[in-house]
Parts: sequence; structure tokens; C-alpha cells
Amino acid sequence: MRVAAHQYFLPLFLLLGITACSSDPRKPVPVETHARATVLTKLGPYFDSQWAMNELWEDSLAEVATYAAEQVVDDEIRRFDCTLITQKEEFTPQYNVKTDDYARKDLFPVLKVSQMYSVPTDQYPRHFLTSLFFRRDQPVPLYKLTTSVQDGCGTTFKAINDDGLQYLEVYDSYRDKQGAGRRQLRHEVLFEDALPYTLRSLRFARFPAFSVAVCATRQTNDAQPPAYYAAQVRVADGLIADTAEPAWRVTVALADRKENVYWFGKQYPNLLLRQTTWDGRNLTLKSTRRAPCPKP
Repeated sequence: MRVAAHQYFLPLFLLLGITACSSDPRKPVPVETHARATVLTKLGPYFDSQWAMNELWEDSLAEVATYAAEQVVDDEIRRFDCTLITQKEEFTPQYNVKTDDYARKDLFPVLKVSQMYSVPTDQYPRHFLTSLFFRRDQPVPLYKLTTSVQDGCGTTFKAINDDGLQYLEVYDSYRDKQGAGRRQLRHEVLFEDALPYTLRSLRFARFPAFSVAVCATRQTNDAQPPAYYAAQVRVADGLIADTAEPAWRVTVALADRKENVYWFGKQYPNLLLRQTTWDGRNLTLKSTRRAPCPKP
């Protein structure tokens, strides 16, 4: 069963930021909003906007996927387990977080993806926790992101929110010449950190190929401004030897010698089966289950 997008509290054209929310038709729409709307419109044919409306996400359970992972830390390949938890939540716009009051009239549904892992090193472990949020009827644009990294030196935290006109990143780093601050990020982009979720909603069987700007990973222990890539995305059939089950292979060429590859199951919910990245952040699915959603 699929749930119609219009049942939720904001019209799709408002959620996409296509209007400046002004009652004055003479008032110009901000250029940034026009750029975002144009990009999303062009991406529309490649993605299934109803992907997250499947009744699977209505069972009050979370999808818990555990991966055998690799990451290069301190110039060495480190091996560990990584867990991705995907679940439906009801958000309140008053605080922009999951609500405790389901009688409220202003709630809207999101899918939350939490990625958590600890990387062992020779001296001190490095801990990562990232949560990404997407409006349920919009699996492509990121709605909100929080990410933190803790290591032997300190903690770096970043939060990204979409106010409808731009992405605003607030950061707090222990590093000299960074400290705490905020910055505006480009609005008409996909986020590299979100690709393991966003790409699940591709219309794989059409073998899409397209260009899109991608904001580089924010899962780092510094708070430098992000890099942006003019990426090329291409879908193909996965090779039998690549994964334990039939898969779609999605190549994201970020730049010269910087290519990420993602394999997604051919059956819904198109689970991420494997990931390789140009900088060595690799995942291979070990197990998946549906379990009670984590409680605060």
C-alpha cells in the first residue's frame, strides 16, 4: 500500500522550496530557491518520489543493517562493524525533532537514517554517529543532518538544517582556527553522506544516468568548509560476483580518480548491500533485521 503525499500537512511544492511563501506575486522568488527547484525538477524522472510511502515503514519497527566495514584512519586500513538504522518518525516543526505528543496537528513524517560505528586505532578509538532525516514523501533532498566524531583529542559536531531557502551548517570543532561557528551551504546539492539512502529510491530499471552536484562527506573530525563535486551518476546491473544477491550497481564519479560505487538489492526496499569509496570507506552487508525502534 502507498500513502498519497497530499495526506501530509504541507503541499509538495512548499516542501521543495519552489515558492518563497509570499502572498505577493510581485515579490521575486530568491535565486537560490529557483536553483534548488530547477535541480529537483530535473532529477525527478530518475527517482521514485513515493519510494518511502511503502507500508513496510508503518510497522513501528526499524530496519537494522550491520556491515563489515573498512576505513582509513591514521594512514592504515581499520576494520570494524558499522550499523545503519532506518525508521519512520513523526517530526514537530516547533523543535524540528521527533515528537512525544502524537495529538499535535502540525506533525509530519520523516525517515531517519542513523549510522554508528567505532574505529579502533593503535592508541584511542574514534567514534562516529550520524543521523540523517528526509521528509517521507521526498527521498531525494536532505532535510536535516547531525554528525559527531569523538577521538582522543576531542569532539567535532556539525548540524545541517534546510530552512527552505538554504542549508545552514552549525559546527563546533576542537581544532585551532576552526572553533565554533556557522556557514551557509549550497542548496541545490545531494550530500555524499546521504547517498546510501537517497540512491535507494532510484528508478533502477530505467538505468538512469545524470549529473548532479554533491557535497562531500561531513563525517570528519574537523570543521573545514565542504568540498563540492560535479558528479556523474550511472546505474547498471551488478555482477553476480559482486554481491550475495542480485543487485543494481550505482557509480558516482565525483571527480577524476574519485569514484564511489554502491550496490542495492533489486527487491524492495533496495537495501544497500555494499559500498566502496575512493577514500576507503567500504561496507559489506553482514545481516539485516527489523527490530523495535530505539527509544530516547
